[in-house]
Order: sequence, then structure tokens, then C-alpha cells
Amino acid sequence: MFCAGLATFAQLYSPQAVLPAISADLAVPPARAALLVSTSTGGLALSVVLWSWAADRWGRIRTMIVALALASLSGLGVPLLDDFTAMAALRFVEGACLAGVAGVAVAHIAEETHPAAMTAATGLYISGTSIGGLSGRLVSGPLTDLTGSWRLGVGAVVGLSALAAVAFAVLVPPSRRFVPERSSLVEATRRAVGHLRNRRLVIVFVQAFCLMGAFVTVYNYIGFHLEAPPFGLSPTITSLLFLSYLAGTWSAQTAGRFAVRIGRRRVLLASTALMPAGLVLTLVPTVATVVIGLVVLTAGFFAGHAVASALGGSLATEGRVQATALYNLFYYLGSSILGWSGGYVYEYAGWPALAAFCAVFLAAAMVSAGSGLRTAPGTRP
Repeated sequence: MFCAGLATFAQLYSPQAVLPAISADLAVPPARAALLVSTSTGGLALSVVLWSWAADRWGRIRTMIVALALASLSGLGVPLLDDFTAMAALRFVEGACLAGVAGVAVAHIAEETHPAAMTAATGLYISGTSIGGLSGRLVSGPLTDLTGSWRLGVGAVVGLSALAAVAFAVLVPPSRRFVPERSSLVEATRRAVGHLRNRRLVIVFVQAFCLMGAFVTVYNYIGFHLEAPPFGLSPTITSLLFLSYLAGTWSAQTAGRFAVRIGRRRVLLASTALMPAGLVLTLVPTVATVVIGLVVLTAGFFAGHAVASALGGSLATEGRVQATALYNLFYYLGSSILGWSGGYVYEYAGWPALAAFCAVFLAAAMVSAGSGLRTAPGTRP
């Protein structure tokens, strides 16, 4: 599952580190360049329910292997295109295919692990997603700087993702507890809609939208911010900022352990509170302070995401894969909508306004979690 997370998220966000190069090469503004990230996450968001239905019928592992194969094929085509609209369309397809992993993985973990170990196991998978996101940026950025071609950088990441997908297919053990369900797509949709009547689940979905939206918005535009005066950093140096993801690899697993000891709600609130603290640090015009701010923001995000995603799975008494799909729907809608619209805030008002934009959504997440998850089953106060 660690390999599956790496394969998915390396290619999902591979253009993010080279958005300034894409913007310059294709003569498009930052918000439009960011569509190469937003369309992929939008495709993922809109496809998770369909893939959850397929996983119920075909099996979780088979579904994830097919999804990774199709995503790799579509991802290889993106750097070969010259038309921006066609690139965005193919990135949408790529993201739609990756939904077959992102929308199924946590449900598979929930089925195959003991309930007491589920949060820790989910944390390990999410640490794989953070390593995937990190490796994708660290490959595409320096290669772009070295060769002068963002296409080579993005293409190399897809190759890396394909290798991780092969490793997943070879290493993953057979399912022991999966029971096929021959329900219709209409029935799967009905189950998903039913979850929207569960107030606590809806609050978890709000966490997904706000936390992911703020996080991706920061990373979409941090390259533009740091490659401009007064910083003037190169693409290679800015891509190294994604080493902050290592903080997420650690915090996702740590949050899982603390959630068992002191309760998920408390850990979720503490994790979310770290993110605006990190945003404040990015306002200081020194590279070292910005780096510290990104580390704090990233640690908070991955810890909160690990706890929220596990909480969503445990709150669903039936249709768990649909609950996971809905979590991912809101998660990636946040990435798509806030990650794109935040570009206009940055273009017209600069980095401080973008930080404030993200902080508003993080405050909304904390208020909703603090008031609505107080008596959630399976948590401590």
C-alpha cells in the first residue's frame, strides 16, 4: 500500500513543482497553469464513486492495479502534447484513473487490518502518499532546471510511478476478507448519498475539503512566490522545498499513534492548528523562515489528513468504500477549487492575501470539527 500511494501521488502532482516553467513555456498565467494540477484532482474527485462501485464488484486489489496501469498510459501522453487545453483534458483523464487507488485504498486497509491497527496502517499508506508527492516534485523540478524542459521532468515522474505500480502489483498480498457485492451503480450512488445525511461524516468531509484545499493552494504558488523578487530562487532550489513532505511522512504515523492515546478529535484539532501557524511563518521574507513555515504546515496537514480519513472510515457502519469515496471527493474538490481560485488571489493581491485566503478555510475546518465531532463514536473527548 505504501507503493500504491507513492505511484499515485508522484504523478498526480508532478507538474506542481514546475508550474512556473509551464507558465513561461506555454505563455499562460499562474492560475491557468495550475489547471494542470486542478484538472487531475478534479477528475479524481468526480470518479471516486464509480471506482468504488467497480471495487465492490471486481475486488480492491484488481481495481487498483487496473487504475494504475491506465493512469500511467495517460500520464505518458501529457508531455507529448503542445496544446494546453488538450494537456488539461488528458490530465483530467489521468486523475480519473488514479481515483481507482485514492478512492479504494483506505477501504481496503479497513477491511484487511484489525480495527485497533487501522489508524496506524492508514498512516503508513498516507506516508507513502507523502513520499510519492515528494519524489514527484524532486524529480520534475531538478530535471527541468537541468534540461530546460519541463516535459522531460514530468515524463520521468510518470516512469517512476509505473515502477512503483509494478512493485505494488508484485508485493500486495491477496485479499482475505473481501466479499464481492453485485450491487448496481445506482445502489452505490444511493449509499454515497446516504452518507451525506450523517452529520459527523459531513464534518469529516469538510475537513477533507478545507485542509487539502489550503495545502495544495500553498504548494501550487510557492514556486511563483520564491522564484520572484526578493528571493529569485531557481527551479531546482524551489523543488527542494518539497522535502518538507518528509515532515508529513513522520507526522501521519505519529498522529495515528497519538489518536489511539488521546482521541482522534484532539489530534485532528491540534494538527489543523499547526497549518495557519505555518502560513504565518511563510510571510516572513527570508528563505529559512519560509522553509520552517512549510515544514510546520506540511506536518499539520498530513497528521490531520491521516486522522480524518481513518475517522471517516470508522464512522461508516455500512457502505464503507462509498464513505471513503466521498471523503476523496471532497478532498480533491478542495484541491481543484481552492488550488485554482487561489491563483487569482495570488495574481491580484500577492502572497499575504493568499495566506489569508487559506487561513479562512482552515478556521472553518477547526470550528466544524471542534463543535461537531465532540461526541463522535470511536473517539475520545
